[in-house]
Parts: sequence; structure tokens; C-alpha cells
Amino acid sequence: MKVKHLVLSFFVFGIASLAALAQPAPEAAVDNFVKAEMERKKIPGVSVAVIKDGKPAVVKGYGLANIEHNVPVKPETIFQSGSVGKQFTAFAVMLLVEEGKIRLDEPIGKYLGDVPETWAKITVRHLLTHTGGMTDYPRDFDFRKDYTEDDLLKIIKETPLAFAPGEKWQYSNFGFVTLGIVIRKVTGKFYGDFLAERVFKPLGMTTARVISERDIVPNRSAGYVLRNGEVKNQEWVSPTLNTTADGALYLSLLDMIRWEEALAGRKLLSKDAYEKMWTPVKLNDGSEQRYGFGWALRNVNGFKVIEHGGAWQGFKSFIARYPDRGLTVIALANSENANPARLGNGIAEAVDPAVKPKPMVDPEPERTAGFRKVIEDILAGKPDEKRCSPRLYSALSSPNDRMTACLKTIGPIMKFELLERTDIGEAVLYKYAVEFESMNVIVEIGEDKKGIIGYLELQPE
Repeated sequence: MKVKHLVLSFFVFGIASLAALAQPAPEAAVDNFVKAEMERKKIPGVSVAVIKDGKPAVVKGYGLANIEHNVPVKPETIFQSGSVGKQFTAFAVMLLVEEGKIRLDEPIGKYLGDVPETWAKITVRHLLTHTGGMTDYPRDFDFRKDYTEDDLLKIIKETPLAFAPGEKWQYSNFGFVTLGIVIRKVTGKFYGDFLAERVFKPLGMTTARVISERDIVPNRSAGYVLRNGEVKNQEWVSPTLNTTADGALYLSLLDMIRWEEALAGRKLLSKDAYEKMWTPVKLNDGSEQRYGFGWALRNVNGFKVIEHGGAWQGFKSFIARYPDRGLTVIALANSENANPARLGNGIAEAVDPAVKPKPMVDPEPERTAGFRKVIEDILAGKPDEKRCSPRLYSALSSPNDRMTACLKTIGPIMKFELLERTDIGEAVLYKYAVEFESMNVIVEIGEDKKGIIGYLELQPE
């Protein structure tokens, strides 16, 4: 009996071992995906962490941090955060909320002093969730000029709101720049110093800091852009524009692993504060938008996803948390040409196929093709007047339209897939997952019964 049991044990173990060999190990799966993506998109360097059930499964650098000096990427390599930095600004705000120094539903005028009448109902919560009506840097904004916080706040105040607070969702860098100013008004400290003291140091994020191109920063990578098929160095901006709270941080993979440990362990903030950060915002009409406080929110195959990407000065960044799967993926790249959502989510799908979206049967493929054509026309600078409402067409035709400017920087379209279709009175709201060349976004399109599009919005994935 013992011999039979022993033979059976070896047999079962052998089958299990063969099955394991048939499946690529996490690192091999990540290697295959990342290397293929780097070659496809001509990305010089990438830094990746895969954290499974609280333990790092993959922590690895690929390619070069600096092409000119032939410096390889390693876990200590420093990248720029882009808008991944917004979650740190939101975290700083929540620290002050829990201390009673800021209230989420208090008008921001209480903290800023004199503000325009149109700002009277804008709250801190609105700014955290991109629902305050603020917009973005205008096309004629000079990124090579130094500004004080007062200068920036004056520009933001003079920029008309796009909509009434709480009426819509629209991504707004100006909103987070304003939050950084609120932090200084409340604490008397520059928001970067507040983060260093209250977040980075306590969490052991030893190399995280606000960007400075003057300081000596060990392991700093270079950011690159692709121009006519050639890799070039990033364009420079003024020093002060690399210190704003909309996403101007230096972070390494090791810093981000410490950050994930804090998020998973609910450190520094209460569980209630974390829940607030990761709850979809409700608009004035009661509808929800898939965004919390500096975090984009979605579901894939019934699993929650808490994520955010970033792009700035030839860098791309992404963190995707799949709490139901015990999985977190962090990806940092030093190329403007990288698609951060494709990189991060692709790594997650390579490691855990359960989070790969199941294809949805599109009941109206011709309508989807028509909507794709509408977006492609906007990309080409020729919005279709016959398909758009007068108000939408007027906005899209404006040389200062934020959406048109954004689309022109992320095209062309690679994939256009239906996510949801919802009847809303006399109109239908469609949601599409759209993969552009350098960014993944959710495109929402509202069409009336006559086939006229009156609502069009983009949300980064």
C-alpha cells in the first residue's frame, strides 16, 4: 500500500509539474509581453512590478534608462509620474480631511479667499473627482515660462468653467493644480514638502519627490519622444511647471511598491477615507462616473479595477490594482510613444488571464462603425456637422476645444469596442473602449432618436 501510494504521489506530482511547465511563469509571461510592446512602440526603457497576494512576483527593468550613456533600467531607476501623481495629491487632501482642516463638501473659496462668482459652488470633492467644471491648460499656454502659484491661480480663475459644478465629468489638470494651492493655503507648506513629510518618509518611499532638473538625482532616467520614426529627447518646460500638483513627481519602481503596500494595508488613512477615494462620483442628476479621488474605476469580468495612468515630458506611467484578484501591476516607461494602459493591463492579463476582458457581442456593428468614423473625423480636424448637435459641433470646431486637442495627440484609433448601451429617455448612451496609439480611453457618446450626437466625452482608462 505504501509503495502504491508513493508511486501515485510521484505520478500526481509529475502531472502537476508538467501542467506548470505548460504555463509560462509570471516573469516569462511578463518578459514576452513587455519586450514585444517595447519593440512595437519603440520604447527605450520600461520598469515593471507585479505584486500578487501582497508579495512582489516580478520586479524588473527592461531596456535603457538613458540611451546616450547606455544606462540600463533597474528597479531603482527614477521616472516621472505624470498624472499618477494625482493620487498622491488626493491622498494629501484626505490626510487634511481626517484632521478636520479640509472638508470635502466645503466650497473651495473658503480656503482660497476671493474667487469668481462661478466658483461659489465648487467644492473640494468636485476638484478631486474632475466634476467642478474647470478645464485645462489652454492651447496658447506658455510651458516655458515660470509662474508663481498666484500666477497660475489667476490664469485658472480667468478660464471660464465648461459646465456647472457637479453637472458633468471632465478631466481637469487645472482642478488638481488648484488642490495643490489649497494644500499650501491650509498648511502653509508647499504640497511637495507636505507629501515628503507626511507620505513619502513614513512609507519608506526614499526616492519619491517633486521633479527638479537642477538637482543631482541618482538613477534618473531620460524621457524620450518619437519624431518621424526617430527617438529624440523630451521637450523642456519651465522649472515651476514641474512642481504642480497635477502630476510632477519623481518615482521609482521601489517607491511604487512601498505605495502599493500602503494602499493594500490601508496605512496613514482610515478605511473610510480609502472607501471614499475608491467610490465612483455621483453627478447632480444622480448618475455615476467611474472616477474617485485621483483614481479611475472600472470593472472587468465582474472584478474591480482601481487604476490610473500618467503622461508627461516623454514619460508614461500606470498602476492597476485588481483587489478581487490580489493583483497589482505597476509600469513606468520613458517614451511618449508608450500606451500606459495597454502596457499595464496587458501585463496583468499575461499574468492572470481571468482579468482579460471577455469580448462583448455588438448588436449594432454598423452604428459602432459610424461612431468610429465620427471620432476619426474629429481626429482629422473635420467634425461631421450632420451628425453633431449645433452646440457640440460648435465646441468641436473651436480651435481651443480641449477634446479635439487631446484626440490629435493620442490617435490614430487601433481598437473601438462596445462596452455598454443604455437608454436614457429620448436618447441612448453608448460607452466604447477605444485604444488609440498612445492611450486607452473610454468614449461616451449620447445619440438621440434622430441619430444626432449631443454628448461626447473622453475618460482616460
